[in-house]
Formats: sequence, C-alpha cells, structure tokens
Amino acid sequence: MPFLELTLTVRAEQQPRTEEALDDLGALSITLRDADAETPDEQAIFEPGVGELPLWPTITLSALFDAGVDRRGLLGALGELLPWLEPDQLGFHEVADEDWERAWMDQYRPMAFGRRLWIYPWNIEPPADDDVVVVRLDPGLAFGSGTHPTTALCLEWLDGLDLAGKSVTDYGCGSGILAIAALKLGAARAVGVDNDPQALLASRDNAERNGVAGRLALYLPEDHVVEPAEVFVANILAGPLGELAPTFAAAARPGAPFAISGILDGQQDDLLQRYATWFDDLRTDIRDGWVRIGGRRRDG
Repeated sequence: MPFLELTLTVRAEQQPRTEEALDDLGALSITLRDADAETPDEQAIFEPGVGELPLWPTITLSALFDAGVDRRGLLGALGELLPWLEPDQLGFHEVADEDWERAWMDQYRPMAFGRRLWIYPWNIEPPADDDVVVVRLDPGLAFGSGTHPTTALCLEWLDGLDLAGKSVTDYGCGSGILAIAALKLGAARAVGVDNDPQALLASRDNAERNGVAGRLALYLPEDHVVEPAEVFVANILAGPLGELAPTFAAAARPGAPFAISGILDGQQDDLLQRYATWFDDLRTDIRDGWVRIGGRRRDG
C-alpha cells in the first residue's frame, strides 16, 4: 500500500510539540533521526532513549500518512498547530507501491553473531541445522535488525553467555531482537521494556514468529515493575543510559552479567565511572565508532 511521507526538520525544543501535532493529524508512524549526522551509521537510531527526549540539537521527523491525504489540508493544519514552521523545514515524499515496513527484506541477508546465533529475515527459510540458533525477524517500525553495530555487539555478547534457564531483561527492546535471541539461546524467560508502543507490537509479533511469545513479557517503562534478572542488557543511548543506571542496577541480580550499548566512542568514560558504583569487571568493546560496556552486578 502506498504512503505519503512528510519530513520536518526542527530544533530539539520544538520536537515534542511537532510530534504531538503530527500525531493529532493522524500520522500512522513517526520516526526521528539526528538531522546533523554525517554518516549512515550515525543516522541508524530512529527512536529516543527510553523515557527520554532525543539528545540531538536538530531533529528530522518523518511521518507516514495514507497516500490519499489532502496535502493542502495537512499543510494548513500544520500551519495552525505550528505557526513558527517555515516552508523550507518540510517536504513530501511518495512511498509508492511497496510495503515500506518490509522494504528492508529486499536487501537484508542472514547474518551470524558469535558462535551459534543467526538472524534471518522472515522471507528467507533457514537450513535445518541443530548446531545453530536462528531468530526469524521482521523489525517493522522498530529499531533493531542486527545490522547496526550496537545491536551486533549485544547479540554477540548474548551468544557468549550460558543463558540456560536464566531470566533476562532487555531495556529498550525495539524489535525484540535481543530478548528473543536470549530466549532462543536458552533463557527461561525474558522481559522487554520500551517507551514506544509500536516497538512492543513489533516485539510481540517477532516473539510469536519465533515461538517464544509465552516466555516474553513486554512493558512500557511506567508499567514495568522491576524484578532483578539474572542477565541484563540495554541498547539505547548514552544520555538515558547514564540517567537510568540506578534503575538498571536494581533490575540486575547480584552477580548478573550486564551489557549496555548505543554509546558513541568518546562517551564511555563517564558511563564507566557512573556504572562502577554498582558493577564490577567493567570492560569496553568498540565497533565502527560504537561502544558496548559489559560487566557484572556487584554482590551485596
């Protein structure tokens, strides 16, 4: 089904009101990216951190509408709701004759992470092989397909753990890829938390595709009752990671391995210092300018 994409570039302080206006006007989805990012990798994170506003000074919002929406009416309504909006801040783009939620499948191919774990797009049938663990994925509107370095770092970390019978919390679950991978790798149960209801829908759909929906509980942050898990992972952004450190410490059992990512190289020192209050054996792994911090929840 074709769509009409409306793109607006605004200052950070204008983002909440802009997003609210687009939602009021019937946007089917709204994604965010750093308008000043210079590389594709920097533009790959489309959602703000859990419970946080985006950290970028200038933000590009892309809103999808039905193709038949009245453009003039839409522009007129935006002018009333956002009187400061200038014509050069927005543009229209037709997404014609394609299901844009699945367009990634045309280019995405199976990828291996660690020793056993493979991520397959839903439209490719994996071979029968008892020595590998396969996650079948359709990320839909949510972030997380394994192609971004932060997701890859977390998937490889999970593959290196003994997850048999363990409980896992994935904070900022996006498509559900990390929680589902943990369950497929042997975890007994998992909790996924995300501030985007669309992400929870994508996570639930992917969990059903992989036959693990009965072992995955999904929550918005305000609905999540923290129960310390035996493994903890969070792939969001550095700012929220810093602010949520006490919450994450409470969500990890003593001795539990943990990993956080979504950190640009250069942002890790402050986070290492902050997390040292609650976590031991801290170390960093870096890939393509992105960092994963791992360690273990301190006993006692």
